[in-house]
Amino acid sequence: MSRPPLHPVRDTSALREVFGTVPAGVLAVCGLDGGPVGMAASSFTSVSLEPPLVSVCVQRTSTTWPRLARLPSLGLSVLGARQGELSRGLAARGADRFAGVRWHATDRGAVLVEDAAAWFECTPHDELPAGDHRIVLLRVLATGIAADAEPLVFHGGTYRSLLPG
Repeated sequence: MSRPPLHPVRDTSALREVFGTVPAGVLAVCGLDGGPVGMAASSFTSVSLEPPLVSVCVQRTSTTWPRLARLPSLGLSVLGARQGELSRGLAARGADRFAGVRWHATDRGAVLVEDAAAWFECTPHDELPAGDHRIVLLRVLATGIAADAEPLVFHGGTYRSLLPG
């Protein structure tokens, strides 16, 4: 058995390249603040079953997260295989992120994107500083899943699908 070659971390571009080898789901994190407010996230994980917690990582420089963080309820929509353009729109600065996006709000004000693969209605629980990001813990209040939808995957710097061919 041969040893894998390891290299010291010298710059962020090399580290970004290695991080890019790990496929990640893509989520829309959205809430209602007069109108829909949201952002894209690709660092999402389940944290705990009791209590039900998930996490997303948010850049410290985000101007959207402070608006979302103060809302009582947030919607996490696991984007579907054909929603790459929607993800790009949610990541754009200075644009109408919800132009052409079909969504609905829950009674608590969480915004859920239609045609997603799965949904979580959450409430902010805690935040932890983590370098140039924040680890945001969210308490899960309700969930839903689309039986026939495949998730969008971010891998190698591009969007991919689990759909065949």
